[in-house]
Amino acid sequence: MKFLLKQIAIGKKFKLDVAVFIWFLLAALGALSEIIRGPLSINNYLIFKHVFFHTLQQTNLFLDYPALYMDANHYGPTFCVFIAPFAIMPDWLGCFLWCMANAGILYYAIVKLSFSRQQCMVILLITAIEMMTAIHNVQFNPMLTAWILLAFILVEKEKEYAATFLIAAGFLIKLYGIVALASFFFSKHKLRFVLSFFGWMIVLFCLPMLFSSPSFVVQSYIDWYHSLVEKDMKNAGLLAGGHMQDISVQGMVRRIFKNPSFSQLWVLVPAAIMTLLPLLRKKAYAAPMFRTLYAALVLIATVVFSSAAESATYVIAVTGVAMWFVAQPRPYHPWAIAMLVLVLLVTSLSATDLFPTYLKVNIVRAYSLKALPCFMVWAIIWAQLMFKNFTSMAAVPTKA
Repeated sequence: MKFLLKQIAIGKKFKLDVAVFIWFLLAALGALSEIIRGPLSINNYLIFKHVFFHTLQQTNLFLDYPALYMDANHYGPTFCVFIAPFAIMPDWLGCFLWCMANAGILYYAIVKLSFSRQQCMVILLITAIEMMTAIHNVQFNPMLTAWILLAFILVEKEKEYAATFLIAAGFLIKLYGIVALASFFFSKHKLRFVLSFFGWMIVLFCLPMLFSSPSFVVQSYIDWYHSLVEKDMKNAGLLAGGHMQDISVQGMVRRIFKNPSFSQLWVLVPAAIMTLLPLLRKKAYAAPMFRTLYAALVLIATVVFSSAAESATYVIAVTGVAMWFVAQPRPYHPWAIAMLVLVLLVTSLSATDLFPTYLKVNIVRAYSLKALPCFMVWAIIWAQLMFKNFTSMAAVPTKA
């Protein structure tokens, strides 16, 4: 009997290790396939790399530099500090390590969630396709997802100094990171949280000055603001980026109803109010399940209500979907499984070559339908947060 139990334990561990192996194998294959194809395929990395070098040279971070890369940078000046270790390497090595760092820190954040290790492996498998999509685009989104998650996790552990560092860094690099400020409501040390957040904002705002000058950095933040306003206006166009941008709820409205002038405020204001409403249930804060589901709600909302959302951004939202799914009571109800399948098919697989090209281009992409399944899960989570009796629910399983 002892031998049998030991073999079962080994089998479970093997399955968990397979999930980790698949995660990093997909990341490595995604990175290598783009590096091998040449500079055009790692264009985003070249943009990131030159944020550092343009800061050193004190040249505008947000202009077009067609001799160096296509498109333009839209990340804040603080990014130069975080990309610097990779930028000084040869492109093939810096790009590969950048991609693996993104996959690695998201893996770290997921296994630090207050779920059993087996549940964390399920989250990895659900998120793996979106992670690989982000890696193929050499994006920063997996790392940003990890920072948002870790902010919630660190607040749980009463480590507000570390949590607010990640929040401030995420905000000053790609604005999205500010959503992790929602963890403030679960903090037991709110004054410490506020003071450390503003402290880190000052430090990280000034940090690029070590590579340039105060006047250049201040001007760069002004330039960044203008570049984001311009980008938002472009994203709102019905055919923006060949349907590659504005993969959001408002994007669905604009494209389905052929109304590029539809104001996103009609979506953003109700969405913001609805996202904040569950926080009125202060007695529910004590339930780990409530805090976990709220973090998932925030992750999904960050993407599905953003006009800047693109396919490679959905690693953020699908991580939230995966957290919601494993938090559901077991055995999983058929409708929960159906929602997960819908997310995997329409949101994740629609960005891959496994999805029929006609449907991908003329249906899913043309009407921003990649956002729809995640939005549906967001609505389900919202209803659970608003109406479930969390005080009578069992805590989220914790690691042994």
